[in-house]
Amino acid sequence: MGVKWKTPNARPSIFYLLMNKNLVAGLDIGTAAIRLVVCEQLSESRTLRILAQAKKESRGLKRGYIINFEETLENLRETVREAERQAKLPIKNVFLGVGGITLEAKLGLGQVAVAEADGEITESDIRRAVEAGENGLGDLTNRHVISNQPVAFRLDGKRILGRPEGLRGGKLEAKTIFVHCLKQHLQDLIRVTEMAGLAVDDIVAAPLAASTSALSVTQKAAGCVLINIGSQTTSMVVWEDGVPLTLQVFPLGSNDVTNDIALGLRLPLDEAERMKLDENYAVAAKRKLDEIIEARLSDMFELIETALRKIGRSGLLPAGAVIVGAGARVNEIEKLASHTLRLPAKLFDPLTDPQMKSQIKDAGWVVAYGLCLQGLAGERSEGMGQQVKRASVRVRRWFRELLP
Repeated sequence: MGVKWKTPNARPSIFYLLMNKNLVAGLDIGTAAIRLVVCEQLSESRTLRILAQAKKESRGLKRGYIINFEETLENLRETVREAERQAKLPIKNVFLGVGGITLEAKLGLGQVAVAEADGEITESDIRRAVEAGENGLGDLTNRHVISNQPVAFRLDGKRILGRPEGLRGGKLEAKTIFVHCLKQHLQDLIRVTEMAGLAVDDIVAAPLAASTSALSVTQKAAGCVLINIGSQTTSMVVWEDGVPLTLQVFPLGSNDVTNDIALGLRLPLDEAERMKLDENYAVAAKRKLDEIIEARLSDMFELIETALRKIGRSGLLPAGAVIVGAGARVNEIEKLASHTLRLPAKLFDPLTDPQMKSQIKDAGWVVAYGLCLQGLAGERSEGMGQQVKRASVRVRRWFRELLP
């Protein structure tokens, strides 16, 4: 796990290697930008020190999936070179975030008979119940399950509060959320990463990585929705009792707001982008501009509100909505989100977040930084006493069969 060394000539001193074992890199290949963060863990705490924070324009993706492989590869190589220059270390391994519109989540329900003769539940019983839920998801042709997270257990028909291990009964049921994406999408992301000279230590759904860096344990326990607005997509993940309840990605982003402004006010795209972010625009254009921005953002938040209604959480998340992402820097976004979702809403500010220690100044970095947090801490699920299943060895074996 962590950063490894490419060539003997590039190695730092043996003393440095012995004293700096807790190194990790998080890679976020986004539609508008590729971000790579390299961190080291200080002492035994969760405090991270950023060694490199490299960002380069991404020109080969559309709504999160690769459409021009060679262009994406060149952009990624530039990002790696910049990160190595900053860190003064060669980077070999990364934790890779997976986003885009092919990312989805499904709830599965599996049940098994408890295996032990005395009826005591073991980790093996939980694993079998989760696997039964995955087998019952239906047709997942051309898709791959990235991770699973149990959200509720029942024993002999009665709900379990807390961990099921050690309890006794005859039949165990597990309700599990399975995060999956298009196999081709995942294959392309891992392939371009490996061709850039990086080995993938693990893959993590980008909305879950963002949650690790932008949400507190208290927010996840009370109930909240994390909204990540990118250039061409908007993702949401709902948390309650420390576990994710749903995850969705919508094909709308901040570029859609820019395009609407350009069309509505008949402006070049670069000027429309500046006007979107600038509060000091001409008074004469203010009303029209506000109408355009509000209309498109309302479309985004209405999609999120519909998803909340489907799971019975509309207006019922005490910790409200937390908004992140490079596309979230739009005037009045908190007010509009709060009005549409009927929840308290705030724009995440990394400068005031105690976990980030003011090292990151832009909320567009929450995915890459969250990947580092998960990698160093061996991030596991906080609820139900069940570990999150990641792709790790199984996924790497699967891709060795697919990649040339």
